[in-house]
Amino acid sequence: MLKYILKRLGVSILILFGVSVILYVLLRCMPVDFVRNRIMELQEKADGAVSEELVKKMYETYGLDGNIFEGYYSWFTHVLRGDFGTSFISSRPVISEIFNADRMGTSFFVAAIATVFEFLIAIPLGITAATHQYSIRDYLVTILVLIGISLPSFFFGQMLKDIFANKLQWFPVSGMKRAGWKFPNKFAEFIDYAKHMFLPIFTVIILSIGPRMRMTRTNMLEVLNSDYIRTARAKGLREGKVIYKHAFRNTMIPIVTGLAGLIPSLFSGAMITESVFDLTGIGSYALKAMTEGDIPVIMTYNMFLAALSVLGVLLADLMYAVVDPRVKLA
Repeated sequence: MLKYILKRLGVSILILFGVSVILYVLLRCMPVDFVRNRIMELQEKADGAVSEELVKKMYETYGLDGNIFEGYYSWFTHVLRGDFGTSFISSRPVISEIFNADRMGTSFFVAAIATVFEFLIAIPLGITAATHQYSIRDYLVTILVLIGISLPSFFFGQMLKDIFANKLQWFPVSGMKRAGWKFPNKFAEFIDYAKHMFLPIFTVIILSIGPRMRMTRTNMLEVLNSDYIRTARAKGLREGKVIYKHAFRNTMIPIVTGLAGLIPSLFSGAMITESVFDLTGIGSYALKAMTEGDIPVIMTYNMFLAALSVLGVLLADLMYAVVDPRVKLA
């Protein structure tokens, strides 16, 4: 086991190195240029042209004066020394910007709550759809799956916001708490926070349960048609025991596969959803950095998610041996 883990960690380092190269090249080829945007802002304020000397100095200041390979080498050598750079936008260290407790905490709270409800809702619905194939129950689950897969997050979030916040006024329109409001106690403050977070979390849940339900239903249908399930029923076992003890256990491997993407999703933030509801999460911050071409922030943010993805894949592989004793790690 230890040898397998060490081998996978060595391969993971090579994967992360390749990801960093590809990511940096793509970022430098983006049509968004932070320095060019700043030059345009200076031209608008000064009502005239900016000198070439100032332009050159700005590119040198932000480390964008060389070619792509020189820029990557500079970034990589600084990372090896533990220096992830300074944000172009805020001029603060990238680490303090990304691993900000408020931003990361907001995104983690939304993702964690949504993930719990995703599993609690999607897996039972997938099982009941498989055990009642071609029934009304199955068709209703299929509709939910199509909604979760088809609706864009910005459209669904804006629709919920318009109906429940603007028209019915059941929930706040945006933000995380009432601005300038003094709460009498902590409980009242928590209730206000919960009202602000309900629609964003509900949006993430509805849009994420579709694929999970479809995967559970498909795998359950495959297992329910197996010979050992028919044998278990022929022996007179209760239907609930056949489904939840024998059939469901063998659908766990595809579910465990989803764990590979679960870890990074807890920390990545829901970019579009956070932007729609004006949440100060890491997702909305990363989206802003992307649109403004803040390369140090984007590189560190994406490399952090890449590392979590590699870790998630490794943990999923280790969980295979726990879920299915037939799987041997070598």
